[in-house]
Amino acid sequence: MEQYNLGIIGGGPAGYTAALHAANSGKKVILFEKDNIGGVCLNKGCIPTKSILHASELYYKLQNCKDCGIYAGNITLYYSKIIERKNATIEKLRKGIELALKNSKVTVVKTEAQIIDKNTINAEGTTYNCEKIICATGSSPREIKGLEFDHKFILSSDDILNLTTLPKSILIIGSGAIGIEWARIFSNFGVETIIVELAQHLTPLADIEVSKRIERIFKTRKIKFYTQTSVEKIEGTNITLSNGEVLTPDVILSAVGRVPNHKEKIDGIKYIGDASAEIQLAHFAIKQAIESIKNIPYKKDLTPSVIYGTPEIAWIGKREQDLEGQDYQKSLTLVSSLGKAHCDNETEGFIKLLVQNNQIVGAHIVCAEASSLIQQIVIAMQNEISVDKLKEICFAHPTYSEGIFDGLFKIN
Repeated sequence: MEQYNLGIIGGGPAGYTAALHAANSGKKVILFEKDNIGGVCLNKGCIPTKSILHASELYYKLQNCKDCGIYAGNITLYYSKIIERKNATIEKLRKGIELALKNSKVTVVKTEAQIIDKNTINAEGTTYNCEKIICATGSSPREIKGLEFDHKFILSSDDILNLTTLPKSILIIGSGAIGIEWARIFSNFGVETIIVELAQHLTPLADIEVSKRIERIFKTRKIKFYTQTSVEKIEGTNITLSNGEVLTPDVILSAVGRVPNHKEKIDGIKYIGDASAEIQLAHFAIKQAIESIKNIPYKKDLTPSVIYGTPEIAWIGKREQDLEGQDYQKSLTLVSSLGKAHCDNETEGFIKLLVQNNQIVGAHIVCAEASSLIQQIVIAMQNEISVDKLKEICFAHPTYSEGIFDGLFKIN
């Protein structure tokens, strides 16, 4: 029986991060991955989606840049080339991770593995004894009754990545990060895009003001959406909604979340990443992995959320609806007040701060570079830096960060 300090099942952000940190600390590590190294994030989630989203943004901006003095004519879209670039990007990043694992002397076994008990893994008849086992087996697209994936008409977020031609119309079920980002992608490419959301507003996990702004943006971009609505019936390609509307899209994307691949938990096994059934974000998985190996703590409630596209959307901490009935202060800075936004022609959105007892308790940003801006707030919140102390910081000009600085002075 082969002996290891650490056995890991799953080679996504949680798994490979744990493997690298453990191996670099002198541990003998074995990692099992039945599919491709990189997990959902690299192969079927964050990276491929952002690659396609970037191309769609370029395409849209080239068609709408006359007010910047640029007249771009005869723009030709080859969607299959966009997919080729997406695949090449994945391959390049995957090879980088594989090389890092190799250089760190992590044993990688590309096969399915089974946990026998808290110290034993079996893979293709070979038994491995491990002082500690981490399960990081990721998640799969959630399937809902009546919208089971047929991978042709009703697509999962995995399927949608493999299209080589664009549909003329698409119905997206769900308006979380996956639904919003793909709505932006298809709309940018000129595809007729409709969203159906069961909740009262789009992006129901976001601050209410963010949700309302997204809805306003989508109306200007002619992305049609129905809230408090569900799919009632599917007959062929005719989709009847609960509000009586009948739609005939070319394809349906069901984007109603993901479910952990590992259903039953075994005592003594550490479950991280999507397998932990907690926050399904790659950066949260990475922090879980580092804590597991290095014992460096993190604050789960300070995990930022980001939705990509133009403008980006990011938030951290409490939402305004969470503070109902409590004493708090609020500042809201319109992006249109920032010089950098006008230079970049990115004037849509706002930076919103929520404050209690001189501490930022929540921030909600709809703005270019929101994915970077939110990190400034996370650092301040994590270190309990008061609003008064933040006012002492010199923010560069012209930047979007000035929106945070301006917002601080709206707090008494």
